[in-house]
Amino acid sequence: MDEVDRLIQAFRARATSPVDAKLDVLLDLNVEWLGDPRVVPFLLQVLGDRREAPAVRRHVLTRLRDKRLPAATRPVVAEAIVQIASDGASPELWLPAALALGDFAGLAGVPAALGRLALDVALPIDLRYCAFTSLERAGPIVECVAVLRQLSTDEALGPSARSVLAGWRLASP
Repeated sequence: MDEVDRLIQAFRARATSPVDAKLDVLLDLNVEWLGDPRVVPFLLQVLGDRREAPAVRRHVLTRLRDKRLPAATRPVVAEAIVQIASDGASPELWLPAALALGDFAGLAGVPAALGRLALDVALPIDLRYCAFTSLERAGPIVECVAVLRQLSTDEALGPSARSVLAGWRLASP
């Protein structure tokens, strides 16, 4: 058993332990190990576990935003974060997930997911705004421009969307 196996086992053994004990184990899971084929699936399992404490899931979400995340795993990580941002059962993770998606906005499907969140007037404005800022951070890629053009007529986010489009030297509709 190597160190990665030991830490994964230690985390699983602490299923009923306090949050601090679980975070201690996760902190020992070195970010250089993100390329290990066991680490990202383990982190995704923890992130997706609704029984897990929100603080633990937020920590994992932060870890998965690391720039050293292997390119091959980015689409599956983005898909998991989209699920968290769209999950009505995890409101405490909506905002950090919507913000994290800005790091993945160049991947297929992510701008559309951010657009659905930003355009949904039934959602809390802070969630909609986080999705908007993630679209803005992605820059003037085709999908983001299309969503911002839709948002330009939105009562709450319209002025911000028009401002971003103008900053990108793109006219709103």
